[in-house]
Amino acid sequence: MSSLLELVLEANGAARFATVSKITATVEYGGTFWDLKGHPSFAGSAIVEASAHEQWIRQTDVVGGRQMIFDRSLNRVTVMEPNGKVIEELHNPRRTFGGYTQRSPWSEGQMAYFRCYTTWHYLVEPFVFAFPGTMSGEIAEHAEHGEHWRGLCVTFPEDVDSHNQTQLYYFDDAYHLRRTDLQPEVNDYSPTAQYVDDHSEIDGITLPTKRRVHMRRIDRSPDTRRTPLSVDLSGIQFS
Repeated sequence: MSSLLELVLEANGAARFATVSKITATVEYGGTFWDLKGHPSFAGSAIVEASAHEQWIRQTDVVGGRQMIFDRSLNRVTVMEPNGKVIEELHNPRRTFGGYTQRSPWSEGQMAYFRCYTTWHYLVEPFVFAFPGTMSGEIAEHAEHGEHWRGLCVTFPEDVDSHNQTQLYYFDDAYHLRRTDLQPEVNDYSPTAQYVDDHSEIDGITLPTKRRVHMRRIDRSPDTRRTPLSVDLSGIQFS
């Protein structure tokens, strides 16, 4: 019998993804989170270019043209004006969040780091689960909306930045991702449930194009009264 990871990879087009080197997309960021952190301009649309097999991503805001690049191999994030002038550059950006609470304001560099590493994951999941050094194993299923979603616990290597080194992913009967449970380290480990929907097959690869983030209660139910973060993908291309 195939493992859950093998079934997920096959159902979403891992064989085709293995031939891809670059992903481009338009990403629309919404929610109250950006304003809460003191930078409402980070909501809106961006043109994104990302490496499919290394954690490298470049974003260019549609309005204003601000650019941001995160290169995990250099452990550096850079925010630039449209003319290339550096606004802020952070080396080892994850360490800059030490001692922060959920109410702590962030710098532009920290905002760019958050937006870059999360978006890269949204473009390469679930295929990143099979990258070298990543470990995974099936866990108890999760029941919600009258459905039963199979669970996968994934631990990323230290050279892949994510919300947490270990995160929980839940898949429906079609082996499409439906929910992720996490506690972002950069935001004081706030319990979060991320809901994933609107899966699209593009050039033999299936990716979800809609994500909604809710705070997670002690009983693991989402607080749907507000949506701190939303992320929508469109115009996805693989090359």
